Amino acid sequence: MEVFVRIVETGSFSAAARDMQIGQPNVSKLVAAMEERLQVRLLVRSTRQLYPTEAGQAFYERARRTIAEADEAETAARGLGRGLDGRLRVSAPVTFARLHVVPRIGGFLDAHPNLRVEFVLDDRFVDLMGENIDVALRGGELSDSSLTARKLATCDRLVVASPTYLARMGTPSTPDDLLEHTALVYAHGLISEEWRFRNPSGDTSVRVPTRLSFSAAEGVREAVIAGLGLAISSRWVMAPELASGSVVPVLTDWKLPNADLWALFPAGRLPTAKARAFVSWFEEAFSRN
Repeated sequence: MEVFVRIVETGSFSAAARDMQIGQPNVSKLVAAMEERLQVRLLVRSTRQLYPTEAGQAFYERARRTIAEADEAETAARGLGRGLDGRLRVSAPVTFARLHVVPRIGGFLDAHPNLRVEFVLDDRFVDLMGENIDVALRGGELSDSSLTARKLATCDRLVVASPTYLARMGTPSTPDDLLEHTALVYAHGLISEEWRFRNPSGDTSVRVPTRLSFSAAEGVREAVIAGLGLAISSRWVMAPELASGSVVPVLTDWKLPNADLWALFPAGRLPTAKARAFVSWFEEAFSRN
């Protein structure tokens, strides 16, 4: 069942074999044996991908639930006091994981010595089903309403710059002053070339002049530190630099949309005991920030 579920979710025998760390010929033999036993065709091959037949889709849906329930039954039988085991795949943005997850993960591993954690670090929203992700940590607005989500925390966003940049270019006092500055844009989620602000007098937005944009927050961080311009950042992403004073906030009388942190679970699949334990641990550890 596990092999068949991974074939459907990845779209190929080879991807399922790599993910489960078994040989591709064995994957093919398992599917052939399953189809022979059930006396029905489960998969059909196109030029580029495998697709489940109607019978295969029905089998996939039930198999996925059965696997999740079996995992829960084993965990309950062992008792959580003995710790979790197996593999846990966690997706998270690169910079956030580097600053806030990886330094803390030792405590979680100590509590579950038989558990192997695999981090998939990427600022993109990865395909949780296709990548076999158990849980993802993501910031910003949720674009996929089908995902099971749990909000973990909220923090403010700031316009930030280095003191060297401000000494060279001046400090903006209103959003309109940004038109005279260079913006560094994180081309992802809420943050774009149109920056929206709010204060007691009302809302305003500015389309900032941009010469550098980045698909990863790490690039924005380094560019701000290097004095190349101003950027919008969550307090989480710039926490070390804000604490040291190497980066400072500007336009502090104006508010930006907050940054939310979410735990996301694959759609249509019960969150595993391992994923739930990780989220509970991280939420408690992160709250002590």
